[in-house]
Amino acid sequence: MRRREFNSRLMAAAAGAAMFPWSNAAPAGSPIPEYTINPQRLRASLEELAQFGRNPQGGVTRVAWTQADIDGRRFVMEKLMPAVGLKARVDPAGSIYGRREGKENLPVILFGSHIDTVPEAGIFDGALGTLSAIEIMRTLQERKISTRHPLECVIWSNEEGTHYGRGLFGSRAVVGDFEAGEFEEKDEQGVPIRAAVASIGGDLARIKEALRKPGEIAAYLELHIEQGGILDRAGVPVGVVEGIVGIVRYQAVVTGEANHAGTTPMPGRRDALVAAARLVIAVQEETTRDAGRQVGTVGKLSVAPGAPNIIPGRVEFVIELRDLSMEKISGIFQRIRKRADEIAASSGTRISMTPTSTHLPAPATPWVRDAIANEAANAGFKTMTLPSGAGHDAQMIARVAPMGMIFVPSVGGISHSPKEMTRWDDAANGCEVLYRTILAIDKR
Repeated sequence: MRRREFNSRLMAAAAGAAMFPWSNAAPAGSPIPEYTINPQRLRASLEELAQFGRNPQGGVTRVAWTQADIDGRRFVMEKLMPAVGLKARVDPAGSIYGRREGKENLPVILFGSHIDTVPEAGIFDGALGTLSAIEIMRTLQERKISTRHPLECVIWSNEEGTHYGRGLFGSRAVVGDFEAGEFEEKDEQGVPIRAAVASIGGDLARIKEALRKPGEIAAYLELHIEQGGILDRAGVPVGVVEGIVGIVRYQAVVTGEANHAGTTPMPGRRDALVAAARLVIAVQEETTRDAGRQVGTVGKLSVAPGAPNIIPGRVEFVIELRDLSMEKISGIFQRIRKRADEIAASSGTRISMTPTSTHLPAPATPWVRDAIANEAANAGFKTMTLPSGAGHDAQMIARVAPMGMIFVPSVGGISHSPKEMTRWDDAANGCEVLYRTILAIDKR
């Protein structure tokens, strides 16, 4: 997009922010009498950013490394960050940093999130944490507050992973967590990932410069909408995240025998789809057998040959298990494995299940959790401790630094949808708690 067109869109966004079609009801928790941060300014910046990638039917599509993402990044780097006295720096993975120096030679306090979205998303996922970080920098500037530690706000590159199927890209660069051959991949249009990263100012030839060593970061904090409905149902305004769940995926293959649907009697069939259906039910039953917040999902299934008059001979699907405990995940899988053996024996099929990816749980650092809970209490907010069932950049940074996350309610538990909603007061509450926690950690 030419700069003149970008500037025209930017002015239109500013003019139309107050008329943005999302509305908000009363907050889940009572707001504090007086905020330190500026709630109206936070809302305005969220509504302005939402104009980049806005869909006519509602929602936002700002997939990483597309034009909408490039425009949104430019809005942040050329309008929001300079207004706060920050000079934007883009690292080799394409993540954006803004630094505010401290009074002492200490490790940096890092905080932020992402602004890329899934297709037809809402306006809060990722963006709330990112623009809250910038709002906090502006509040510190206005109040002429100097911190002991240097502070950095960050906008991670390609958190969602919709483009190239590689999520947490920017935060994985911090710990060097890349798969062999990942940098040689191309998207559906044949664009190499190296070119996509270069389009946002990154340079994969220098990717090692994005690494951060243990000890460089005093703490990492991320404010995020819950994306589930626990806080909203409980009427609790602030969630203290105890950790990000581990995610293990298995590729299941059920092999039977394809045959004519009209001439093969029912007793003689080796129907791969029937066996697969029984295994899907087994995933549900074994995951829910014990009390807890563990989840198991089968969300993708492929049937071959895929014709209405042929008995399915092969079915492939993915089993995904999530929990804060890898021991619990392993136990659930072992029970599913036993059920699969029984199903295969009784149906005349073969069933294999192979692990394809494993993301270990990332527990939040206890003292950072305590700091969040204490500052929320000092602000007058009731809190709840809960796990994050979704992945976040924080799980990568937890490998090299103390980590904590703050959740605010998602109305109805809806996310990754145009119907995604967080009340404006709840958004401001989360930003206020993040601000207070940063200052508390700075004094620690």
